[in-house]
Amino acid sequence: MINVVSPSRLHLTLIDLNAEIGRVDGGVGITLESPSLEISAAEADAVEVVGDSLLAGRMRKAAKALLPAGKGIRIHIKRDLPDHVGLGSGTQAALSVAAAVNEIYGLGKSVRELAVAVGRGGTSGIGVAAFEKGGFILDGGHRFRDKGAFSPSAASHMPPGPVLFRKDFPDWNIVLAIPNTKGVHDAEEVDIFKKVCPIPLKEVQEISHVILMQMLPALIEEDLESFGRAVNHFQTVGFKKREVELQPQAVLDAMKYMQDNGASGSGVSSFGPVVYGIVGSPEEGKKLQKEIQRMLNESLGGEVLLTKAKNRGADIFGGSA
Repeated sequence: MINVVSPSRLHLTLIDLNAEIGRVDGGVGITLESPSLEISAAEADAVEVVGDSLLAGRMRKAAKALLPAGKGIRIHIKRDLPDHVGLGSGTQAALSVAAAVNEIYGLGKSVRELAVAVGRGGTSGIGVAAFEKGGFILDGGHRFRDKGAFSPSAASHMPPGPVLFRKDFPDWNIVLAIPNTKGVHDAEEVDIFKKVCPIPLKEVQEISHVILMQMLPALIEEDLESFGRAVNHFQTVGFKKREVELQPQAVLDAMKYMQDNGASGSGVSSFGPVVYGIVGSPEEGKKLQKEIQRMLNESLGGEVLLTKAKNRGADIFGGSA
């Protein structure tokens, strides 16, 4: 029996959806301690997924992509992640199952090889790197001549981009609001990439400048205020600005409230609707958590967590279900 606990992640921004200098995508993200996805798995005659989850289909597909001929696996979903909300559940579900198959059948594949086998990381490499190493991650995207299009991970067959920089994230508190609605996905997501790309080069240059000369130094110096300003800046420019514009008013209200009331920085993760705020102290975090929960209760519904970064990858261990 193999157990896998894989982390969710925040996707702070994509970097280059212009591609004029030859690369596309790239991004920055933070691995989260909670919520997380947990499965147990054991050798079986067929592929079986036990547990009521919208991710079950992805798990079956991932298992079939890796299983040796004539072999099976029984997967028990012990703790689920919400789907299509901006936490990277699809990548974590596919990699969790891939890692379990890898362990049970001794395939000896790396995390990146598993990601290629199950078709994840074709636009953003953040989720794959979160599963592998955790922490704060900056990835370098893909050669545009290889990818040939502006498209989301679900519609891309590229391997994950190279990790340019990875660092343990400081012991800052993260208020995580998970509204009871879904973000853009599937055909609608593909359509948005086609519609808004290429992003003007000036905006890509602005994002790159903020990452290189504000966010990364702030991370190394553990300067929460400057890191937060970079997060807030992301919401107003580039592809992230277009993602923010798609959000329901309740999500925008939650982000604005966090920015104005104690969070050094607040933003939308990926296509949303998840909103996060980064705060210094647990007291500030609990206060914001309570207020944002009240706002969600009066609008979309949902759950607000207080979490931190996870500075290691998925936990994979033997044990009983």
